[in-house]
Amino acid sequence: MRVLVIGSGGREHALCRSLKLDPQVSELHCAPGNAGIAEIATLHDVVPTDPRQVAELAGRLGADLVVVGPEAPLVAGVADAVRAGGIPCFGPGRQAAMLEGSKAFAKDIMNAAGVPTARSRTCTTREEARRALEEFGAPYVVKDDGLAAGKGVVVTGDLDTALEHAEACERVVIEEFLDGPEVSLFALCDGSTAVALQPAQDFKRAYDGDEGPNTGGMGAYTPLPWAPDGLSEQVMREVVHPTVDELARRGLPYNGVLYVGLALTSKGPKVIEFNARFGDPETQVVLDRLETPLAGVLMACATGALAHQPPLTYREGSAVAVVVAAENYPADPVKGDVITGLEPTEHAYVLHAGTAAKEGRTVSAGGRVLAVVGTGPDQESARNNAYELVGRVRLRGSHHRTDIAR
Repeated sequence: MRVLVIGSGGREHALCRSLKLDPQVSELHCAPGNAGIAEIATLHDVVPTDPRQVAELAGRLGADLVVVGPEAPLVAGVADAVRAGGIPCFGPGRQAAMLEGSKAFAKDIMNAAGVPTARSRTCTTREEARRALEEFGAPYVVKDDGLAAGKGVVVTGDLDTALEHAEACERVVIEEFLDGPEVSLFALCDGSTAVALQPAQDFKRAYDGDEGPNTGGMGAYTPLPWAPDGLSEQVMREVVHPTVDELARRGLPYNGVLYVGLALTSKGPKVIEFNARFGDPETQVVLDRLETPLAGVLMACATGALAHQPPLTYREGSAVAVVVAAENYPADPVKGDVITGLEPTEHAYVLHAGTAAKEGRTVSAGGRVLAVVGTGPDQESARNNAYELVGRVRLRGSHHRTDIAR
């Protein structure tokens, strides 16, 4: 099977790593990729948000399957273009991907499907935003309606800060705050059938103790020994299946991965947000534990054959990912610094995100530069193994959280 992965981040490196380990995969390609992906896949220089370029590349390679990683290409219609060329594609079409492309659209789908979620208001003026903020009260939750690379959400107790964020966005969704621990659940979908992957938890704030601004994610771990029994089944029953059914009813079959960000509130699980792709860095730990070969499952989603797949299986033990970020991330990250100490240990390895190759060396090329994944028979050993390798990585000015999975 020839597989083409679209994207260049840590999520795509994790996908490529799992696909490389799958004996069904004979050729692995990635566009545009990064320095780490280049070690296991053939890279191609395309604009990932250009549907025509991606579809032409897939046809030229004779790809059997295209896997679209990031949200921007999905919202741009890349998956539609690939499928129009007759090639199976894992990733929702442009309209279905608006589950992530528009918070207002996602709320409309959730409300129509009866999905438990926070009460919300969609606002386009400062006065509308002020009324909504006063209605729901502090902590204030303000979300940019459009794509914001995981950084368009402000949660604050300061009304002026909330209003400032609302004014900076063309349209915002303002919600009531949901209490309780957060959980990430990925559901693989083929348009009608859906199956859950193992839940994970990520850490969004930039600094220890959940301090600092929101980021795309500073670390994650799986499994969740504290999660309620039957959580995945409940979320599939109350959230995923109703959502997929509502989209199908509207003529928007959902093919790909549906990311469900949850708050386990005192009144049960409620949806914080949907994403139309694998979350980063949760993907790194979930795929590490997935024992079922990945290519066949993704192909089943792309071809509507998921119902015929055997149940997914997982490796025993835990996985913990710790993100190493560039200096001044998430504000204005410094790029171009040399990275060393990337060699794997017996129980930990590096997945590249914002990296590039320059004159034979690996350099930083983004905000979240890499994730170190540690594994072990239990959470504590996996965590220790991850931080041992983090301590060997050298990147001038970099920072990471020290409390992931603590």
